[in-house]
Amino acid sequence: MTKIYAPLAAALAVFSAAPCAHGFATPKHSSSVATSVPTQHYHRQQQQRFSPPAPLFSSTTTSSSEDPYASPQLDTDAILKYGTAAITELSLFAGLFKLLDVSLSQLDIVMPFPVAFVIFYACSLKSRVLNPLNNQRPDRAKAVEGEGSSGFRDRVMPSWTPPGVVFPIMWLLIIGPIRAYSSALIATNVGFFSIPILAFIGHLTVGDIWNTINNTEKRYGAAVIGVLCVVLSAANASYQYYNIDMFAGKLLGGTLLWLCTAAALITDTWRLNPVNEDGKLVPLYPVKGESETKFLWGANKEE
Repeated sequence: MTKIYAPLAAALAVFSAAPCAHGFATPKHSSSVATSVPTQHYHRQQQQRFSPPAPLFSSTTTSSSEDPYASPQLDTDAILKYGTAAITELSLFAGLFKLLDVSLSQLDIVMPFPVAFVIFYACSLKSRVLNPLNNQRPDRAKAVEGEGSSGFRDRVMPSWTPPGVVFPIMWLLIIGPIRAYSSALIATNVGFFSIPILAFIGHLTVGDIWNTINNTEKRYGAAVIGVLCVVLSAANASYQYYNIDMFAGKLLGGTLLWLCTAAALITDTWRLNPVNEDGKLVPLYPVKGESETKFLWGANKEE
């Protein structure tokens, strides 16, 4: 037990000020928000001029005067950018981990477990730095205070939404350390550049892109499919870990309990935010015109 808690304490001391990893944090249900958001959304659309039917597959720009949900079209431009971002993040992590393994081999050094723990704890919280999209997480301080921010109190939330303070506690003190400890067990066994570790990085990558979809772009429908992909990628990483170390696999698999809760929350949020007063729901794919997917790297700060 001492070996387990020592690296946990060390990592928590280093990263106590870091923001939470994935933006599953959502605000406590507010009656004022619940009554105003759908009505404003509906009346705004009533003032818009509906566009004529168009092909499903299109990536051209939609005019602001058109209602994107009148004749919804798949936003192929967004899909392409999501894929590009995923390949970029995975490639950068793979290259860094390969370089790390080669360096350790050339220097004939065995990576200490606490160091590996800190590396993966940092990856769990800061993986988005290697993703070119805007993966902004909800503001932790505002969540604790119940104030609005990107992903907080900007949509109707289920009445069973946990208090905002629960989410940073989960990510910083439970999910992050579990990911770091289980990953350190695998990396010190088979190396950093390995299928199990890359499966874990794939899970973080999917989570980063989901943050863009849900928090930055506010695509409520696509966010449902996105969070299901987060759950599946976590299950795959847990399975890969289990094949190397049963305990590591079970430990990482424990995070699925939290991720499944987040998936239920996101799905219920989608249900509570229809397109109009008739209850029509947002399509479960990125719709052209509902938002614009942009790369953060190389963008002007004034934009």
